Amino acid sequence: MIELGQAPAATDMIKDVSEADFMAEVVEASKTVPVIVDFWAPWCGPCKALGPQLEAAVTKAKGAVKMAKVNVDEAQMIAGQLQVQSIPTVYAFWQGQPIDGFQGAVPASEIAAFVERVVAAAGGDASGGLDDAIAAAEEMLTEGAAADAAQTFAAILEEDPNAAAAYAGLARAYMALDDPDQAEAVLNGAPAEISTAPEIESAHAQLALVRQAADAGPVADLTAAVDASPDDHQARFDLAQALHASGDAEGAVAQLLELFKRDREWNEAAAKTQLFTIFDALGPTDPVALNGRRKLSSMIFA
Repeated sequence: MIELGQAPAATDMIKDVSEADFMAEVVEASKTVPVIVDFWAPWCGPCKALGPQLEAAVTKAKGAVKMAKVNVDEAQMIAGQLQVQSIPTVYAFWQGQPIDGFQGAVPASEIAAFVERVVAAAGGDASGGLDDAIAAAEEMLTEGAAADAAQTFAAILEEDPNAAAAYAGLARAYMALDDPDQAEAVLNGAPAEISTAPEIESAHAQLALVRQAADAGPVADLTAAVDASPDDHQARFDLAQALHASGDAEGAVAQLLELFKRDREWNEAAAKTQLFTIFDALGPTDPVALNGRRKLSSMIFA
């Protein structure tokens, strides 16, 4: 674990590094703190955009990571050894070896997530806790960068094997990558002491819904079937599944509430069971879940 005290001066965290001091400032230095190396050149337009964003993210980490800026025009031997073929190129070093990297200008959110991932992989974190790393991974997952999110969640788990939010996030990342089997393996591999954590249970519920979605029928056809025969409970239940699979959780909840209203005991109370699965997947503070729970309760206790 990297112990963080008062943040070092910016000049200690971010340095211009030449071929002469690369070994000392990057390779040797990375044996105590991870070092991010920014390969750039004065004539490179994207480098001018990436550099300040990377410096800001490193500064925000308050000493949990350092940054070395290498001008490839003046360090061609180092660039050649590391196979830097285009710039900007960024490598992260830990224990004397490159452990991560990327090429080209990327969004600020990905830069922040990269720094968090590097720090977490080295056994530390950029904020005194892992909350920022988890938040960065969640943001990447929201933006569609599921593979990068999975890497970040995995790095967090190396630092804290009992981080329930990271297990859940890693599982959801695999779901987003269309790998529900791997998502299930992640959830089943969570330590027993956190296996019933709300985040884990929510991910289990989401996985159940993902598996159901594979068999969901066309929304239009099922809507027509329900309109033609409102008491066709199976068609209404299938419509709810299809709506949820299409991203319409609110519509799915509405159909299941209607089914529960019409016949609460149909198919061993399948409507109520499905509603609770959706509520668990959405989480306790989601407005659709809160409203749905309130309506279901009013029906149960009416």
